[in-house]
Amino acid sequence: MYNIAEKTFKEALKHAQNVEIYIQREKTLEVDIQRDKIDLAKEQHLTGLGLRVIEDKRMGFSYTTDMNRIEEAIEAAVFNMKANEADENFKFSKPSHYPHVKKIYDKSFHDLEVADVHEFAERMINTVFDEGCEPTSGGFTASHLQTLLLNSNGVETEYKSTGFSAHISVNAKENNFKSTAYESDASCLMSLEPEKISRTACKIAKNSIGGERIGTDDMSILLDYHAINGILATFTSAINADNVQRGRSYLMDKIGEEVANPGINIYDDGRITGGLYSAPIDDEGTPSQRTPIIEKGILKNFIYDLYTASKGKVESTGNGIRSSFSSIPTVSTTNIILDFQDKIKIEDIRRGMLVTDVLGAHTANPISGDFSLEANNPFFIENGEIKYPIKKAMISGNLFNILKQIKMIDSRIRQIGTFITPRILIETIRVIGG
Repeated sequence: MYNIAEKTFKEALKHAQNVEIYIQREKTLEVDIQRDKIDLAKEQHLTGLGLRVIEDKRMGFSYTTDMNRIEEAIEAAVFNMKANEADENFKFSKPSHYPHVKKIYDKSFHDLEVADVHEFAERMINTVFDEGCEPTSGGFTASHLQTLLLNSNGVETEYKSTGFSAHISVNAKENNFKSTAYESDASCLMSLEPEKISRTACKIAKNSIGGERIGTDDMSILLDYHAINGILATFTSAINADNVQRGRSYLMDKIGEEVANPGINIYDDGRITGGLYSAPIDDEGTPSQRTPIIEKGILKNFIYDLYTASKGKVESTGNGIRSSFSSIPTVSTTNIILDFQDKIKIEDIRRGMLVTDVLGAHTANPISGDFSLEANNPFFIENGEIKYPIKKAMISGNLFNILKQIKMIDSRIRQIGTFITPRILIETIRVIGG
């Protein structure tokens, strides 16, 4: 990879003063499940190169997966640069000290073969049947990623990472009643337990059979991990500096104000051990860091990449992220940590609803924070005890009002998506029965 990067770098410097080379080499082992069959098991290899050039405050970008067509990629980047508008905020990173991030690479990946991922999927399927349910879909993916970044400011850095993820959807039947459920898990290490994933999905599905109707009312809501990831997704938009600078964030003028429960701290941490989105650098070459977003309920910071940091006259927080080599960096979260000072037990919930997951999170208003979502696999709670499944319910509220009343439930810490969190309790929210 380095030889390719160096060759491209030297050639691109003939056409522009500022050059950045970003290369990813990925190997993926993947298996899909359709009903009770393994539909597809495959191994893929991909190397991609992203190229950015800056000259006279103009930036151009191109990419290629064919290392024999690098000259064409350079020509395309230069052409795009000349066609782009000048902007003094286009920047490349400068050399710095990079943190050592632990447990984001598992060398045992190299011992895996397609037969191993096939076996993992079979174990999930067999466990579903052992639990008396039916699988409907699922999958398992193992990936190894090697990333290299080099630029004309003298940045030259490379790291390796691995990722493993699995998911399963199931049906459970009893007499004339049927219910569905979903479970997933992910890790940087090969530590996933296929049987546990399937048992969890089956337990939720079987416990959801039947269900009773409830009326519309205000009550406490216990959010499970998948539900948290869905509901709080709007929060990541609100702390994104690009949205703030464009006037698209509810929080844009609230730095220094109390916007959440004083008992909560929220951090973006790209260097946390074993974090799904941890790395020594972001995708621009800025060192990863721990950024306090909310401390004791007070809004402290937004997250920035180099471009928005330049516009805001601040330093990048290490949040310049690419979806792949085929895109330019944009502002995005890494690992969002919810840290609570106090915790309560489920036994303290007098009357409420457990929400396992939510449907329709993408419909939430990213500016106002208003949402109305379908509760997936909900259960009625009375005096700390899960009494029965609820047939149908919606939850309606405002994210920024929720932040002021969320509390930690005494439970294990888990990462689903970008959020590292325990289960949380919303003290009062509108529940619309069906």
